[in-house]
Amino acid sequence: MEQIRAGDGETLSRSRRRNSGRACLMTKRGTRVRILQVGKFYPPYAGGIETHLEELCAQLRNFADVEVIVANTSRRNITEQISGIKVHRAGTVAHFANVPISPGMVAAIRRSNADIVHIHWPNPMAVLAYLASGHTGRLVLTYHSDIVKQRAVALPFRPIFNLFMTRCRAVIATSPNYVETSPVLRRYRQLCHVIPYGISTERLATPDPAAVADLRRKYGPRIVVAVGRLVYYKGFEYLVRAMRSVNGRALIIGDGPLDEKLRSLAASCGVADRVVFTGEKSGKDLAPYFHAADVFALPSIARSEAFGIVQLEAMACGKPVVNTSLDSGVPFVSLDGVTGLTVPPAEPESLAMAINQLLDDDNLRSRYGEAGRRRVAQEFGLEKMVHRTCELYGQILESIPLIDEEKAVPVT
Repeated sequence: MEQIRAGDGETLSRSRRRNSGRACLMTKRGTRVRILQVGKFYPPYAGGIETHLEELCAQLRNFADVEVIVANTSRRNITEQISGIKVHRAGTVAHFANVPISPGMVAAIRRSNADIVHIHWPNPMAVLAYLASGHTGRLVLTYHSDIVKQRAVALPFRPIFNLFMTRCRAVIATSPNYVETSPVLRRYRQLCHVIPYGISTERLATPDPAAVADLRRKYGPRIVVAVGRLVYYKGFEYLVRAMRSVNGRALIIGDGPLDEKLRSLAASCGVADRVVFTGEKSGKDLAPYFHAADVFALPSIARSEAFGIVQLEAMACGKPVVNTSLDSGVPFVSLDGVTGLTVPPAEPESLAMAINQLLDDDNLRSRYGEAGRRRVAQEFGLEKMVHRTCELYGQILESIPLIDEEKAVPVT
């Protein structure tokens, strides 16, 4: 067993799990490093950050002991095992500006003996709970997004957040674009490490051929797919308006508060027969839609869309992407003129022109689609994201990298 030095004089050792070939970080007591992940919610609650947290934890448990603390959607405190991971759900007694108030998070964090506490932002309750808990584990923050719309929370919370940031050893940003454009991250640039989201492509690789053929038969041959919650920043109203100038069908996949408004808009624009609202789809049910698509559209209009993970899913299926030139990570994911086309946000005419350009050019669609598939495989795999995260944990513990040399990926 190889021993290495960590912070505070503790000896750590790197030990291989039998027959796995994986390296694990061990304390000198012979126990694996303990990592506490603190999020807003956790599946089955649906959301991009929640899905990311679940996939991250599922892979991290190969290298360390992992627990999760999140808010519950009810008032009850619940602890449960989900796929081998202990998940503590702290009861929510109220909400303020869409922030769950879950006092039980304080005690749950205080009871944890984690070596690393990894908090996922935006999540004011988690920050308050960590500070109130007095926990001394080394602190990592994943900065998923600025607080864009809920200024009632962001401004008065700033002094508390600044205090919290004095405890942070590292901040994970999901794209270099966001580090450069976030007014918050610019202040803490020296703490930032870019670790893009990664996805597992297994569930996308082998869709049901009959389901794909059925979608093509029903909606084809020129299909535009868009996926996301029906909320303002997704910009679906501009896709609906764009479809007035597109000879094809748009399938908008998702649920949300703007459902009726968008359906009414489609009717008033005279495109109700060309814009289909499918409702929410997930997992295996979503894969056939990606494969049936000719073009994937992400018409988002605000930097609340910090990354657009769904672009990766479309690219993994070999589909060209039309996205928008937001000052966020969106245009970092799908590159203009490489894996798709990028247009100004909130401009339905530009959106329609880009969609038509791709629908009308089989060779261009194929070239961008294959480039997107390669980009996901090379830069956005789930394993690569987890390796980069483990590398960062190792640096924070002042140890050598945790991952086998042949698998190591530098943290940038």
